[in-house]
Amino acid sequence: MPKLSIIIPCYHNELNISVTSQELIRNEEKFPKDVVFEYLMIDDGSKDNTLTELRKFKAMYQYKVKIIKLSRNFGAYNAVLAGMKHATGDCNVVIAADLQDPPELMVNMYDYWLKGVKLVVANRQEREDGFVSRMFANQYQKLMRKYALPNLPKGGFDYCLFDKQLRDQVVSINEKNTNTLYMLAWLKYDFVAIPYTRRKREIGKSMWTFNKKIQLFIDSFVSFSYAPLRLITIAGLTLGVLAFLYSIFVIIGKFMGLIPVAGWTAMMVVFLIISSFQMISLGIIGEYMWRNLEASRNRPNFIIEEMI
Repeated sequence: MPKLSIIIPCYHNELNISVTSQELIRNEEKFPKDVVFEYLMIDDGSKDNTLTELRKFKAMYQYKVKIIKLSRNFGAYNAVLAGMKHATGDCNVVIAADLQDPPELMVNMYDYWLKGVKLVVANRQEREDGFVSRMFANQYQKLMRKYALPNLPKGGFDYCLFDKQLRDQVVSINEKNTNTLYMLAWLKYDFVAIPYTRRKREIGKSMWTFNKKIQLFIDSFVSFSYAPLRLITIAGLTLGVLAFLYSIFVIIGKFMGLIPVAGWTAMMVVFLIISSFQMISLGIIGEYMWRNLEASRNRPNFIIEEMI
């Protein structure tokens, strides 16, 4: 009998759990009768009553629910990695705990897996989020497609189904500071993309703060692209050419008496431009070096406090 592991990262979702869990249980009826379900609920260091609500879900469906409590908030993608590491299904689904992603789409994804497709993604064609969230998400996805992972579907994805082979490969890579789900796309298996409209969140409040979005943006680019380093090289070469041309202009102008004594203002402008470029370059290079340092330390991506 095929087994489906459903991985759900939870962070401050106390209001969602009771609704989401029952929606998922009802969704089981849409699957073939021989499918066995496993729910991996990862409490990512929540400070509200999320764990209490998860325990209630576990009490109702003992044999199919596994709770993983992390010692602190390690981030949604590390929580997903924790779920992947402890999943035992033949195929796996990652879905959010807030019901913005429709559980009924899971059935279509599973049908593709039965046909031999190892990765099925639900890509966000439309979003019912606020304007600022939509704008940030759209720009993030466009930049990722252009400079990092050109095989990503338009709109990106967080909701997906994948074979245990892909799960095991991502777990074995164990990369730090990355978008765990985009590692599935990085593996370069052929996949099927199912477009859908992401619902507006009806219960609770999103914990994806602006700072977390910026962190995700930086982590994604450093993990999947060397474009920032290439940009530094191009900018450095451009400034070098401009500086060479300017020096020729100054020398010719000096000998021909066309250029008066250089003023303090012009010198400071050039100095500030070059200095700012150097500081930005050091910051970008520092991000890559920090990732190398973290990888060499080999610290765990997450720490499990309790398995229930």
